[in-house]
Amino acid sequence: MNVIEAIKERRSYRGNFKADKIPRENLITIMQAGLDAPSGCNKQTTSLICVDDPDVLKQIHSVINPPIAETAPALICVLTQRINAYRDKCFAIQDYSAAIENMLLAIVELGYQSCWYEGHITDDDRICDKIATILNVPEEYDLVCVLPVGIAEGQATAPKKKEFKEQAWFNTFKGED
Repeated sequence: MNVIEAIKERRSYRGNFKADKIPRENLITIMQAGLDAPSGCNKQTTSLICVDDPDVLKQIHSVINPPIAETAPALICVLTQRINAYRDKCFAIQDYSAAIENMLLAIVELGYQSCWYEGHITDDDRICDKIATILNVPEEYDLVCVLPVGIAEGQATAPKKKEFKEQAWFNTFKGED
């Protein structure tokens, strides 16, 4: 599969996963894809923790309510640090977003599925802080996202997307087709 195919095949998969353990070399490949993402002023504000120990996964799932991805054999937790790049500008959100997208594409390339869970864990109930405590994340890091990784039991469905010409143009806003 090439990158364009991976982009077209990627879906947010929220179903059950097969119990098959994910080989560590695949998890390393996925995480390295995330760490290879561009980073504003090369501040490299994104860090990752992959959880594949069933006991630790069980602890994490005990604090996620409503539950998500309970059958995933691995969970990549995305951490960020607010480090200013220049003129008091911080690109942490852009950095971890690029890292997440790279990982989502690598996950598809390797034959797995995932979903970007951010709002669910960073809402007012701060599930992210509970997960961070379980994982011994230092205070200077924020846990901002979890990506389940596994082989899908079902099909990931494609959402309806707007037509290209409704969102992209040449030379001016709503310019040439």
